[in-house]
Amino acid sequence: MPLTRRRFLTSTAAAGAGLVMVHPFAARAQANQAHLRIAETTDLHVHVWPYDYYGDREVDTVGLARTASLIEQVRAESANSLVLDNGDFLQGNPMGDFMAYERGLKEGDVHPVITAMNTLGFDAATIGNHEFNYGLDFLMKALGGADFPVVLANVATEQGESALDDKTLVPPYAIIQREIVDGAGEAHPIMIGIIGFTPPQIMQWDRRHLEGNVKVRDIIKTAETFVPQMKEVGCDIIIALAHSGIGGAVAEDMMENAAVPLAAVPGIDVVLTGHHHQEFPGEAYAGIEGVDATAGTIHGKPAVMPGFWGSHMGLVDLMLERDGGEWRVAATASELRPIALRGEDRSWTPQVESDAAVLEATRADHEATLEYVRRAVGKTDAPLHSYFALVADDPSVQIVSIAQKWYVEQLLAGTEHAGLPVLSAAAPFKAGGRGGPEYYTDVPAGDVAIRNVADLYLYPNTVRAVKVTGQQVKDWLERSAGMFNQVEAGATDAPLLNPEFPSYNFDVMDGVEYRIDLSQPARFDREGAVVNPDANRIVDLTYQGAPLDMDAEFVIATNNYRASGGGSFPGADGSTIILEAPDTNRDVIVRYIVEQGTISPSADGNWAFAPMEGTTVLFETGPAGAGYSEGVPGVTLEEVGVTDEGFAQFRIPL
Repeated sequence: MPLTRRRFLTSTAAAGAGLVMVHPFAARAQANQAHLRIAETTDLHVHVWPYDYYGDREVDTVGLARTASLIEQVRAESANSLVLDNGDFLQGNPMGDFMAYERGLKEGDVHPVITAMNTLGFDAATIGNHEFNYGLDFLMKALGGADFPVVLANVATEQGESALDDKTLVPPYAIIQREIVDGAGEAHPIMIGIIGFTPPQIMQWDRRHLEGNVKVRDIIKTAETFVPQMKEVGCDIIIALAHSGIGGAVAEDMMENAAVPLAAVPGIDVVLTGHHHQEFPGEAYAGIEGVDATAGTIHGKPAVMPGFWGSHMGLVDLMLERDGGEWRVAATASELRPIALRGEDRSWTPQVESDAAVLEATRADHEATLEYVRRAVGKTDAPLHSYFALVADDPSVQIVSIAQKWYVEQLLAGTEHAGLPVLSAAAPFKAGGRGGPEYYTDVPAGDVAIRNVADLYLYPNTVRAVKVTGQQVKDWLERSAGMFNQVEAGATDAPLLNPEFPSYNFDVMDGVEYRIDLSQPARFDREGAVVNPDANRIVDLTYQGAPLDMDAEFVIATNNYRASGGGSFPGADGSTIILEAPDTNRDVIVRYIVEQGTISPSADGNWAFAPMEGTTVLFETGPAGAGYSEGVPGVTLEEVGVTDEGFAQFRIPL
């Protein structure tokens, strides 16, 4: 069949206005040349509708239904096209949790995100790391509804002597045999190979689901094994669906972000990336060896990373030439197409409308999700917000820590660890940053619904407990303190936050008291590597009013991601786990609220910045935070103004 598959229905996209662009490759293609367009989505995280389930409102900046209209435009602009997804589609918002935990998948059921992909006629997809969050049984049931091949080369249920001998979880690659139309209108056969990869770290992040059930291989070594086989069976071009970020240029064993060395593997023609939730081509990757962040190439090969949640469609254009009965890549172009643009007034303007067919196909699941997230589970007598979670002890983080500690102490009762003091570590997930000035938790006093709990805790992590020493507690906090820039004594309005440090790695430890000395350099960099071994930002660290005993043993309640090595925290590499609980952190929070009936989430102020006389720093948060700025424990806040990006700026005297 021809590469263009008109299975999907007409929408209200811009293409409907009668404006069809002709790409230069299509315009100049000759009789022995053909223009092929490859559209990519990645990191959708179940964002099918343009809807914020946490805020319970429509939005213009997310949703496969919007990206669908861009896909329609691409298909209208070329005689030959493919549409591919790069993983992390099954988990990430309340619709995903509703399907996994509330409704489930019975015989004949199709997951709504798969329904949307089927409606759009996707040609292939791979599996991201978050596909494993709900377990293998749910994953395989969900994939069973796909009308397109799902490929993954480096995860096997049984490993052989080499990757070629593995019994992979799903097929390692697919070969799409089609007819491609050349510049003269003639159709010719072509074989396109699609191979998929996911981070090997899934064995840490979802060990409960995966250990004993699957094994993983290194991305680069797996590619070097399978790609020659794909060439041998006749693939004209090979596209790597790499759910892996653009990281270092030099291959490392079991590398998480391996897109750069992957592009160097002979035989791979196109690298479609993801996992980082960034945009490529784009400035975020400027200066990396082998990467042209403007042209959108890695080692000279076209690549794209189209953001996340359907914010962009990635597009690779190939000019193919037929030589001796085979096709080869003669020229390439890479670009991103956004579903919305932000204006100078910081408002978003949608570039396309939603595809009506996608909305209609998933409407029942969307409405069921709304009922699910609006269900009340208890009350709070004070607001739960995260506007100041990065500068002071915070109610939204506090309630997570309290619930984790409450749960772990129950499970440890009667065990050999029952007598150990239990601490609790939690991080603010919604704290602005790349999410923008509205990306904060904000639950008013009153009823607490499931959507509010999901807002407090974004991910379906499961509870873990680790046993550590007092020294590891201190080092854990030193790792968290990399959130902040070093501040010179006497500085005026120094920037406080390190913009490269994700808030989900800023763990606050409940059960100990401490201060953070910003005059010291960070001991760890953003990846968790030691860069200043003699630095000590954590000072006045006490437990129950006395200096913390560095040799004493403690239990830390946390989640499976952190306990298994996520974020590279001292004392959390998988070897210190003493409890692998069956319940998600979200479910534990819900249970705690249900049992309490009404919660009083006041922060206890167990951490603060160490004083620095005559020194001020600037901190950015959401504008709505101004309503909560009075009485934040341990910090004085002076409102300064609003940044160009729309964040409210506060001055903090240290």
